[in-house]
Amino acid sequence: MAPLTVLVIGSGGREHALAWKLSQSTLVDKIFVCPGNGGTALEAKTTNVDLSPADFPALVEFAVKNEVSLVLPGPEQPLVDGVEAHFRKVGISVFGPTAQAARMEGSKAFSKAFMDRHDIPTAKFKVFQASEFDQAVEYVRTCGFKVVLKASGLAAGKGVLLPETADEAIAGLKEIMVDSVFGAAGSEVVVEELLVGPEVSVLAFSDGYTIIPMPAAQDHKRIGEGDTGPNTGGMGAYAPAPVATPEVMNRILKEVLQPTITGMRKEGYPFVGLLFTGLMVTEDGPKVLEYNVRFGDPETEALVLLLDPQTDLAAILLACAERRLDAVDVKTREGFGVSVVLASQGYPGSYAKGKEIIVGKLPADVVAFHAGTSVVDGKTSTSGGRVLCVSAYAPTLQGALDAAYEGVTNITFEGKVYRRDIAHRALSAQKEAPTGLTYAQAGVSVDAGNALVETIKPYVRATRRSGADAEIGGFGGVFDLKATGYKDPVLVSGTDGVGTKLRIAMEVGIHDFVGIDLVAMSVNDLLVQGAEPLYFLDYFACSKLDVPTTARVIKGIADGCVQAGCALIGGETAEMPSMYHGDDYDLAGFAVGAVERDQILPQANITPGDVLLGLPSSGLHSNGFSLVRKVVARSGLSYANPCPWDASTTLGRALLEPTRIYIKSVLPAAQAGLLKGMSHITGGGFVENIPRVLPKGMGCFIDASTWDLPPVFRFLMQHGGIEPLEMARTFNNGFGMVLVVAADMEARAIEALQRAGEKNVVRIGEVTAQAGVEMRNMSAWC
Repeated sequence: MAPLTVLVIGSGGREHALAWKLSQSTLVDKIFVCPGNGGTALEAKTTNVDLSPADFPALVEFAVKNEVSLVLPGPEQPLVDGVEAHFRKVGISVFGPTAQAARMEGSKAFSKAFMDRHDIPTAKFKVFQASEFDQAVEYVRTCGFKVVLKASGLAAGKGVLLPETADEAIAGLKEIMVDSVFGAAGSEVVVEELLVGPEVSVLAFSDGYTIIPMPAAQDHKRIGEGDTGPNTGGMGAYAPAPVATPEVMNRILKEVLQPTITGMRKEGYPFVGLLFTGLMVTEDGPKVLEYNVRFGDPETEALVLLLDPQTDLAAILLACAERRLDAVDVKTREGFGVSVVLASQGYPGSYAKGKEIIVGKLPADVVAFHAGTSVVDGKTSTSGGRVLCVSAYAPTLQGALDAAYEGVTNITFEGKVYRRDIAHRALSAQKEAPTGLTYAQAGVSVDAGNALVETIKPYVRATRRSGADAEIGGFGGVFDLKATGYKDPVLVSGTDGVGTKLRIAMEVGIHDFVGIDLVAMSVNDLLVQGAEPLYFLDYFACSKLDVPTTARVIKGIADGCVQAGCALIGGETAEMPSMYHGDDYDLAGFAVGAVERDQILPQANITPGDVLLGLPSSGLHSNGFSLVRKVVARSGLSYANPCPWDASTTLGRALLEPTRIYIKSVLPAAQAGLLKGMSHITGGGFVENIPRVLPKGMGCFIDASTWDLPPVFRFLMQHGGIEPLEMARTFNNGFGMVLVVAADMEARAIEALQRAGEKNVVRIGEVTAQAGVEMRNMSAWC
């Protein structure tokens, strides 16, 4: 075989990675990259070509003149625009599909119709023309599921909207179909069912007959840790993804990839090139999200490192182009490939260019692939949003990550931005049991336990956050602290229950809120130490497992976790007929949070004269209910009676108002150093709880005239004959959280709290030099 001359079209990290791997081929003599970047020209055998990738006649003229024998288009646009035909006409092989076959990426409407014709698993969908806005709105309102909106054409990776509500979906339809925010790409719109589960990307070589997948990868589209912030072209990837088990990969090959290649060939446009299939691994199995018709970026940068050193990429590409892929051996090596993208500050918005890049010594098995770079006067500078992609290989995922991030630290340029949590979900998954354990661990009815697990999975998944994927069923919950970005964290833990408030819930049959109470009691205790709640586990014990009731309780727990920003990573459900009776159940919860070492509360500098700020409670919260139940019994009312202070609801429902969770409104002020301490007002009221946060020998006064005692507490005083001081050492009396603030920081603290959502912050007292709590103006409560 004559030595190959390869023309790579494109300028990104993907093209650099492909040129890097091709340069190792004994079959390749020369590589041209058009237009290339600051790194491609540094590779052996490789030269950049200053031509427009969109000028097909000029590219063909160059290829003929330089005796190019194989063309490798990187981006999708040239393929969709028909670059393959231009080279085919002059007898030059192309590793890439025809324009007809490239419609699988160029038109989402086309690809969805194809999947429907060939029974390839995908989300339910309907396609609408831009002129069919009213019909699309009606479909969104009546389809019965949450939707995803996709502009059918190419929109630079930005043509997908994920509305939370029907109203948001309708607004999104207007943006695409009426306002044309995606231009011609939105002339058709695909409205499809929102699928739930982990995503994987499978890149597979195909010659139109045979298809050979590489290990499944997972990328990270969002700019920020924990998958936050705007979408990007991709901030990193890793492979193989643990969620793509051998069983899952076998299903993907048999149910998706092979039917796709067979179907395309039968319809007259066989696929030759790299088929990149995005899939969601749902409870019903893998389902296709979309097709792409080229190498992915940044997946390619990780995957080239997984190709066996003896595997010749050029031989694979040529075999596909010549329809003989079954004649070559595509081998990957054991281990993991990781890519971490270094971006310019401001990306994916506007960003500066021309920042000098210094690349130090990189560890073994680490490669820095250039993307948005250029070389001017011998200096390499930034010229794009995604600047470099640092890729690493190691036998273990953690090893590959460590090597990649070590490489990242040895590369400097002004404004360098990157994600520090690449592969955090995979790290958690590695530590879980290989086979799932039902949530009904040690339960009497395994079937009921299994039914409960399936029922609550959507609730649990809603609590996902950085560090945890919120999947249940393993022996233990896993949390990746590194993914949270703390520098010098101290862990804080708390555990609590709901107490006899549960008895009221069981008597009135309202089980939706006690789960919120359970979370609140623990996470608010973490907050007073200055800690951010990270994860939560629950314990549900009963005599006989009633799935609907238990599911409502767990949903409440998940709702509380969402409010607190922590992940529900596990729990225990136990049926114990000999311990409980009838429909009785009990709850316990355990929360763990983290705080930077220098932000732990309370501070040691609390001093007399510091101000006490009260944050309103939502009602009784979860303490004192043994006394509350006795008061209700003495009053002669039942929980089904209208509430004496709110005729719009029942007494039982009013008493079950869930405990406030203060995390989102208070944590920013604590992390900003505006608070000296906090007291969670639980059982023991002001008298017992506030001294717990004060230095030895100090106390405080509380001025009861500074707020109106809420009606629920007046009801208890009136019908229970409870003295004001007893109220003060039993209930929260309207304030579930009390903050200690320096007098000269009071205004700033209040402003920060109000900005975070605390609309009614009340100055209720001060720290004093005398131990104990002095309750002043108690007559205001009478």
